[in-house]
Amino acid sequence: MQEKFQDLPLEEVMGDRFGRYSKYIIQERALPDARDGLKPVQRRILYAMHTEGNTQDKPFRKSAKTVGNVIGNYHPHGDSSVYEAMVRMSQDWKARHMLIEMHGNNGSVDGDPAAAMRYTEARLSSIAGELLRDITKDTVDVVPNFDDQDTEPTVLPARFPNLLVNGSTGISAGYATDIPPHNLFEAIEAVLMRLDNPKVTVDELMTVIKGPDFPTGGIIQGTDGIKKAYETGRGKIVVRAKTAIEQLKGGKEQIVVTELPYDVNKANLVKRIDEQRLDKKLDGIAEIRDESDRTGLRVVIELKKDIPAQGILNYLLKITDLQVTYNFNMIAIHRRRPTMMTLPLLLDAYIEHQKEVVKRRATFDLARANKRMHLVEGLIKALSILDEVIAKIRASKDKRDARQGIMDAFDFSEAQAEAIVSLQLYRLTNTDITELRAEHEALQKEIALLEGILQSPAKLIAVIRRELKATQKQFAEPRRSLLQAKIEELEVTLDVLVPSEEVIVSVTKDGYIKRTSPRSYSASSGKDLAMKESDYALFEQPMNTQHHLLLFTNRGQYIYQPVHELPDIRWKDLGQHISSIVPLEAEEEIIAVHGFASMDSTTDFMMTVTEAGQVKRTVVADYKVSRYSRALKTMNVKKEDAMMAAFIVTDKDEVTLVTTEGQALRFRVDEVPPTGLRTGGVKGMTLKDERVIWADTVDANERLIIVTQRGAVKKMGIEEVTTSNRAKRGVQILSILKSNPHQIVAVEKDRKEALLVIETEKHQEEIAMGDLPKNDRLSNGSFKVDPKTDGAIRAVYHKMP
Repeated sequence: MQEKFQDLPLEEVMGDRFGRYSKYIIQERALPDARDGLKPVQRRILYAMHTEGNTQDKPFRKSAKTVGNVIGNYHPHGDSSVYEAMVRMSQDWKARHMLIEMHGNNGSVDGDPAAAMRYTEARLSSIAGELLRDITKDTVDVVPNFDDQDTEPTVLPARFPNLLVNGSTGISAGYATDIPPHNLFEAIEAVLMRLDNPKVTVDELMTVIKGPDFPTGGIIQGTDGIKKAYETGRGKIVVRAKTAIEQLKGGKEQIVVTELPYDVNKANLVKRIDEQRLDKKLDGIAEIRDESDRTGLRVVIELKKDIPAQGILNYLLKITDLQVTYNFNMIAIHRRRPTMMTLPLLLDAYIEHQKEVVKRRATFDLARANKRMHLVEGLIKALSILDEVIAKIRASKDKRDARQGIMDAFDFSEAQAEAIVSLQLYRLTNTDITELRAEHEALQKEIALLEGILQSPAKLIAVIRRELKATQKQFAEPRRSLLQAKIEELEVTLDVLVPSEEVIVSVTKDGYIKRTSPRSYSASSGKDLAMKESDYALFEQPMNTQHHLLLFTNRGQYIYQPVHELPDIRWKDLGQHISSIVPLEAEEEIIAVHGFASMDSTTDFMMTVTEAGQVKRTVVADYKVSRYSRALKTMNVKKEDAMMAAFIVTDKDEVTLVTTEGQALRFRVDEVPPTGLRTGGVKGMTLKDERVIWADTVDANERLIIVTQRGAVKKMGIEEVTTSNRAKRGVQILSILKSNPHQIVAVEKDRKEALLVIETEKHQEEIAMGDLPKNDRLSNGSFKVDPKTDGAIRAVYHKMP
């Protein structure tokens, strides 16, 4: 036999195979049908249990028997997937109305798995019986099962709108669905309203179907999101736990959680809240206990003395699953296609299905009634000419001959003749004829009723209404979820999370950072801050644990650091390097540090300056962030450039820029337009072969101390640099020498009590700033260190004596 090969491109084969697989996943596995709200595996489980008689009025039966039956007859997949689907339909915290009743461990709201199927027992619930009612009356299409040995339904008759009532969740190829559960009474009311008026609006429907109703209760916020979901199929709501604040003795309070949001794992939630306590992110919690028992859910969060419970609760709602966002994504299989379902479309799909079911049932019942009517009429006729019929039968050779004989003699049909010859003698009594006439009358009424249903749309709708009302009356339950129109904005104040504590914060030029208690600081009298040789303090200030730090780097980045998260280290011990708190680039270093009691200011600006003369300012409030595990961009700095200053300004301030070659430019802050983070700024100063060495705000009467690379120091008044416009060249503040000219290496503001520290490679010179004489603008000052003997200048800074 000759083998045949096909030469096909891989992408074509992959596309074709994946396309077929996707179609199967979408239609036959992950998405529910819009008519009965069931996925194929759920439908097969319910149908298998119904067929086997494992119904609500019978004893429980081993789950393994049902699973084997489902796999063997309808669903040739793994037993675990079938059993898990079966368990989910029995969990009262997942399904609003359980379709399966289960004896034994069927899991828990803590995420515990159910016991193995050999241990548990199950049967259909009474409401599942309503989904399957009349399935034997040809109400739905049946198709051959996977091995053509049996048949299975493509959909269930569904006496109530199960997709709305129990909701659905699933992920397929290219589609996902999230339909929340609803209250059965409200869902049926919506169907009845749509039956009365097929053009009813979503607003009108929402007078009866208020919104989802989760089996776990909770508080639902956001009516607008519900309306949008009902109108479009997509929408967002907030689901919040039901909590209460209880007073305890000794001025303590506790938060008690009695209902959780839908699909939240209680054990994981308790663990997450306890982690907040252990990580000291939430200092006010004394203890968290899960006191849930068979009477209901109860999680207790006990607080420390004098800690306000509402603030802690708001924080927990914000960062834990005590409050979750639920996103509607109402996709279901409608007419064999995945469709985004609006509420009216969902109701219409169900109503259309019910009309089909009732019509088919009426047709089936009518055929059965007509068939029985035919037989009853034959029997009545036979009883009226009984003697002749008996005589004819007695004269016959056998049953077949007797049947043919009475058909020929008395004009009976074959079915009637068969019923007559099969009659038992006791049926020939007077009572039987009376019963037959009563049955005949009842059949006439039934046939008239069924024909009316099939011929009159109004009568058809009346039947659907009556049946829905009966189901509603039997199974309706009070609403569990509380609805609130607005989504409440959660205000979380730092006071709640972080106890107010005074500390001393220090940051060194090399990037060592810490907070120190006032006690440790006082023990050293504020002297001898622990740091490495050649390092110096860049920032040293009393602060509160509720304050914030901003640290700026030469690569145009900033680090947002809450003070309470800084390591608590003694004054005489070296701090923690900033790179172990927030990762930095290899050559990145801290250039400026600022502390803030509040980051909400919209009148204060942060001005940043680069060595190439670019300047920008951004409002301080923009620097506040909620996620700060890495350095964030504050200014776009070119690769060959570097940020060299960051300082706080207001609109009324003036700024001075000084270059290495001795140019100084002074201009008003409002010349620099405010911009957001991540921008590059504007030109601040026109440069030649030089770079900006210093930038800061200056008052008209302030003085600057300038240090050159030759070891010269001079003090000059800022008034000698007249205010100009930005992007200018500025004025010369050094005398230009042809041979060995001075270049500025550092600029400091004159602080009368402070010492100016000049560190060279071999020597450290300390000069009292107040002792320095004032020089004019073009002076080069006087020599204070000699680089030839002391080595090049390495650092210049000030310190208090």
